[in-house]
Amino acid sequence: MVMNYRTLGPSGLRVSDLFLGTMTFGESAGWGAPIDECRKIFNAYAEAGGNVIDTANRYAEGASEEIVGELLGSERDRFVLATKYTVSTRPDDPNAAGSHRKSLHRSLEQSLTRLRTDYIDLLWVHIWDSLTPAEEMMRALDDAVRSGKVLYVGISDTPAWAISRAQMLAELRGWSPFIGLQMPYSLLQRDIERELLPMADELGLSVTAWSPLAGGRLTGKYTRGGQGGPTRVNLDEITDRELAIAREVDAVADELGVTSSQVALAWTTTRPTPVPIHPIIGARRLEQFTDNLAAAEVRLPDEAVGRLDKASAIELGFPHDFIDAVQDFVFGEVGERVTRGVRG
Repeated sequence: MVMNYRTLGPSGLRVSDLFLGTMTFGESAGWGAPIDECRKIFNAYAEAGGNVIDTANRYAEGASEEIVGELLGSERDRFVLATKYTVSTRPDDPNAAGSHRKSLHRSLEQSLTRLRTDYIDLLWVHIWDSLTPAEEMMRALDDAVRSGKVLYVGISDTPAWAISRAQMLAELRGWSPFIGLQMPYSLLQRDIERELLPMADELGLSVTAWSPLAGGRLTGKYTRGGQGGPTRVNLDEITDRELAIAREVDAVADELGVTSSQVALAWTTTRPTPVPIHPIIGARRLEQFTDNLAAAEVRLPDEAVGRLDKASAIELGFPHDFIDAVQDFVFGEVGERVTRGVRG
């Protein structure tokens, strides 16, 4: 297969279409992959031309970073290494969590040690910390970049208004801005289309999509039968709506002669927006991973995309639906013939 590359957000950093997610690297609480299987997955990704390894300080209680560090070895500089901070590293210490300066310093030093490297290509704020001022977070991130221990920064799982404010502060004060977002996105979870995707478009940020298979719901495991194995989702947790969407994915997959997982992953890259979306793929077994990896070569016909869009459509809610409903009243009969020119 041939992996393509794009620059990430407003940066010049070249990243592959698919990111390798390593939340499954390391056996924790009876879930995850042993290091030998992780090595096979990592090698398959590298051989396909993938170059982004995404981990976090708390994946498998730190084992994920340790395994990634071992697997990178002498090839460290070839890859774009991404990790995260914010989540607590010590439950009894209030300062061992959050996006504040002390938490960042502590977590970053620990990650560098586990990953066996002296720099992180992309450091993500893992989740919104409403207690830490945006000014402190952005200045601390900028200091990490200026120190050379971090090259770029991004943010995950945070409201659009909070990201916009933090980004504006960075731009006004000459600090390192975010170059990307990491958010959940799949046919079963399209919430980011309300605020986060439009914001990413406006700010020129790339998006990495976690859980693009919705925890396995879109793989055919729950609709085709006969696909056992450990899972993090119980059948009674899956709604009728989710099953209906999953069956539509199965139908498209059968028509195209590909797997359900490949259809679901390919759909995430078809959004009618200039925002680049990079699905994060991960698995506990090599055969699962190679199946997901092949999604990079799947091209969905417009008709199939339309069917999937319709089956999984969500209401955007106020103010979006209201604004769409009053377009003629607000902009007059010629409004629909006016489009945006070149963005300055």
